[in-house]
Amino acid sequence: MRWRAGLSCNALVVVACVAACRGTTPGSSRVAPAAVDTGSVVVNGTHLFYEATGRGPAVILLHSGDLDRRQWDPQFLSLARGHRIVRYDARGYGHSGPANSPFRADEDLYAFLVALQIPRASLIGSSLGGRIAIDFALAHPSMVDRLVLAAPGLSGWQFSRGDTSWFPEARAARDRGDWGGIALAWLKQDFMLAAMERPELAAHLREVARDNGPFWKDVLRPGGEQDQQGSPPALHRTRLVTAPTLLIVGTRDTRDIEGIADTLSASMPNIRRVTFQGAGYMLNLEQADRFNTLVLDFLRQ
Repeated sequence: MRWRAGLSCNALVVVACVAACRGTTPGSSRVAPAAVDTGSVVVNGTHLFYEATGRGPAVILLHSGDLDRRQWDPQFLSLARGHRIVRYDARGYGHSGPANSPFRADEDLYAFLVALQIPRASLIGSSLGGRIAIDFALAHPSMVDRLVLAAPGLSGWQFSRGDTSWFPEARAARDRGDWGGIALAWLKQDFMLAAMERPELAAHLREVARDNGPFWKDVLRPGGEQDQQGSPPALHRTRLVTAPTLLIVGTRDTRDIEGIADTLSASMPNIRRVTFQGAGYMLNLEQADRFNTLVLDFLRQ
């Protein structure tokens, strides 16, 4: 497999800056510093920032909504034992370009893999990232080796209103133009409680969420979200996803995520479901060591 750096911003850096991968994030194992390739690739009228490390079969990390690639700090180096790990900021997040025009996140992923000359990869997706992974597997099945879906979303799924206790604080932040304040209010929802109960993890999530405050500015502007999701939606086509799939859910997550997990478990022909007791939405952060061991075993099978 041939690898090349992004179209701009290419560099080799020492991963000492990834503090969580050195054991400072709760639940993560200490991993020795390693070389990280960073860059940015132009895709579909925007640019996507990425970091990559390790050698071997490609594994792409797809983050949750309202966060960015740093969600994967405890996995980035740990999973690089025998794999080439790539994590990137989805459009509208982190150091990537804004989401200010219609797009499909799964087609951004396709263009991203083409730009990096990755013909086939395993995809690890959390929430939004899980939805993107499923849409991509339906659109480009020959490019998918394995799927790991952690509390995944699903295109076509009609989400319930859910916990609205954070709305007043979010509205107040919106009215004063404090987009980071909206992101911090979002962290107070019930499904985030398991993660936010841990001080060090809560501090990490607040930092990442606050940095992604501009996402809310894009969402709340006239016209709303521009992500077109899968077309047609994946909801009634999941039986067509044949890649070996590991599905991970927590007992403290929402009914919607549980419903999506039930749908995937009943319809996907090659799926294994694992439940993390006491975990909520941030499975990979809340129980990082267990997550890493489980995923590494699955990737090596």
